[in-house]
Amino acid sequence: MKEYIEERAMEIANYIIETNATVRQAAKKFGVSKSTVHKDVVERLPQFNFALAQSARKVLDINKSERHIRGGLATREKYLHIEQR
Repeated sequence: MKEYIEERAMEIANYIIETNATVRQAAKKFGVSKSTVHKDVVERLPQFNFALAQSARKVLDINKSERHIRGGLATREKYLHIEQR
């Protein structure tokens, strides 16, 4: 694997762990796609830093389990703004 990919994967994982970021937030921060973030953290990172990959995966799993709540809150906010007009 190319060195810059390993570095990117480690940077993304550290960012996710430090900020509890979602895949979308990490993708936006690093200027890559959501699928690249997911592939870096889930497939590539365990090959050379398993412990870091596990930590990042825990955060991603928590975010995934909470996303239906965030989606509901976003919808609620949307309709609250519409009603206020």
